[in-house]
Amino acid sequence: MSHLDYPIVKKEQGIEFLMDNRHLYIREPKLQNIFQIRAKFLEASRDYFRDHGYTEVQTPMFMTASVEGGSTLFSVDYFEREGVFLSQSWQLYAEALISSLGNIYTIAPSFRAEPSRTRRHLSEFLHMELEEPWSTLSDIQDTGDKLVCHIANTLAEVVPEKVRDIGRDPEYLASLKAPFPKITYDEAVEIAQGKGVDMFWGDDFGWQQEGPLTEEFETPFWVVGYPSGIKPFYHMPDPKRPEVTLSADLLAPEGYGEIIGGGQRVHNYEQLYQRTLDDGLDPANYAWYMDLRKWGTVPHSGFGLGVERVLMWMLKLDHIRDTVPFPRDMRRVYP
Repeated sequence: MSHLDYPIVKKEQGIEFLMDNRHLYIREPKLQNIFQIRAKFLEASRDYFRDHGYTEVQTPMFMTASVEGGSTLFSVDYFEREGVFLSQSWQLYAEALISSLGNIYTIAPSFRAEPSRTRRHLSEFLHMELEEPWSTLSDIQDTGDKLVCHIANTLAEVVPEKVRDIGRDPEYLASLKAPFPKITYDEAVEIAQGKGVDMFWGDDFGWQQEGPLTEEFETPFWVVGYPSGIKPFYHMPDPKRPEVTLSADLLAPEGYGEIIGGGQRVHNYEQLYQRTLDDGLDPANYAWYMDLRKWGTVPHSGFGLGVERVLMWMLKLDHIRDTVPFPRDMRRVYP
């Protein structure tokens, strides 16, 4: 590579300089490798979905209802209409589409206005989501295990040298096999408390809590059964224990934390209506979504996987910004 191809002087440059000149820095060989691996990651994902009978679907980026809570919504000036936001997830639309298409998935941007300055957050990320009719929480955990292992095993097989050059031993990715371990939310809280982490039952896991917990495992692992108070209204309460939901997050080891979040959905109209009220939401904003329950629905489940977060763990990267050519976070919308 000549200096004309890569105009940044070969010396230690500061992060701000490299981010300001990202349009040139992306020529750096390590980033080239990462972006080529990213393409293989998406290719392997689509291969998995095709081979297992899923249909790929796209849904709107403009929405009038929040999926993951109102505090992380980006408002949009939409022809002078108020209450329009960038999508946090396709999930509400996906639940309509399973009645038409069965098992479905999407790979599309999602937007979260989280004022986070951690090495694991982006405000625009690529969201791999799936929804399955006639599916339970256990079923989608099984799907998540197989999908993640298929992607990891494929990268180890087709681009092992690129993976090694970035910093991950491809043998580790090749060794991943389904199923991954499962612990309950209750057990996770006990482990975190035993490590001196300030956490109480009912608290959600942030990166400060997830980090010490992930040290207990060498592979990804599921945390199952989060309290109702920290999961959105559409999660099904556990019939045997209504204070927790039929939900699960897959956490990656080595401090990388949550890479999949999912669960079984409420499919009963009255129960869903009550859940919106309990969450302080206006049922009118979800009228069409609840209407699905009136016209014949079935038990169903789904999850969302953060592509950049998974890639960051699989390649043992220090920062999520290097998984995407032009990262967006609370500090960066240029270049």
